[in-house]
Amino acid sequence: MVKVCSIFVTMLLLISGCSLFEKENTPPKGQHEDEAIVLQPGMEVIAESLRVPWSINQVNGVFYLSERTGNIVKIENGKMERQQVELEKQLAKAAEAGLLGFVLDPGFTDNSKAFAYYTYENGQGQFNRVVTLSLAGGKWTEEKILLDTIPSAAFHHGGRLKIGPDGKLYVTTGDATAPELSQDLGSLNGKILRMNLDGSIPADNPFENSYVYSYGHRNPQGLVWIGDTLYASEHGQSAHDEINLIKPGANYGWPVIEGTETKAGMETPIFQSGEETWAPSGLAAHNGKLYAATLRGNAVREFDLQSRTTNPVITGLGRIRDVYVDGEYLYFVSNNTDGRGNPDEKDDRLYKVLLR
Repeated sequence: MVKVCSIFVTMLLLISGCSLFEKENTPPKGQHEDEAIVLQPGMEVIAESLRVPWSINQVNGVFYLSERTGNIVKIENGKMERQQVELEKQLAKAAEAGLLGFVLDPGFTDNSKAFAYYTYENGQGQFNRVVTLSLAGGKWTEEKILLDTIPSAAFHHGGRLKIGPDGKLYVTTGDATAPELSQDLGSLNGKILRMNLDGSIPADNPFENSYVYSYGHRNPQGLVWIGDTLYASEHGQSAHDEINLIKPGANYGWPVIEGTETKAGMETPIFQSGEETWAPSGLAAHNGKLYAATLRGNAVREFDLQSRTTNPVITGLGRIRDVYVDGEYLYFVSNNTDGRGNPDEKDDRLYKVLLR
């Protein structure tokens, strides 16, 4: 049985909903506040003093992390380099906004390219866009817009980017606090989108001439594949956070149904949090199990797909934004500096733990 080295810290389970949390002006008191972190044997801190990290990437032992504040952090042989990102638009300052999804091009070692998702404002409003970035001389530069003017709002940007086993780029978008858009196939909001790496629409997408791969989502922030099967994490409205098995063209119900509710033509989640709030973000997989970073849940949570059970396996480190598996190791980043946590002077951190 796969187990993660755990930090066993008594945890106060917060049961108020994600939507209420989004309106709070001060961060809730959490277990990380005023406590020195104590690492379980076998767990390591790879990097410290990160600024709201959002996405973890790694190639040939070198890590590249996006920071919501607008940088890419390179970590190589224990040394951290904060690299400037030159974008065409200034990053929006709305809650949850900024430089979010970031994924290296499959040919990165040869072409020094990556894909990014970020939030900006112009005279018409606030939007998200998907772009390519190019690295030269330790600086990233926006090179090409793949998809633009995805409507944005104070919350619910989505923002996760992943390249699937089919070589396509997948993009999660939130409902931008307009739930009805999630059911509108003419809108890009509340969706999982799929595109070719040049930004064009794949011919085999489920809806003709559309980026939409699945719909009826509220605020999906995690994607991972086991084989060819795609799973996604999603924030519920008042608890009822979800882990979904994603089928092309399927409708995941928001805002018509949530949690265990059912309706013909709509999918129910394979896991949901009930009255507990996880606020799940990044997803990773290992030996048939899913690992989700949880923000309000203050944990890395394991989901056993065979037994359909779930439990927190890493706690005591505050808010967790993203997870990444490489071989037998799980890497994850805290997010205590995002304005909703209780950071110490060395937050945020990239951690490493052995999977057993």
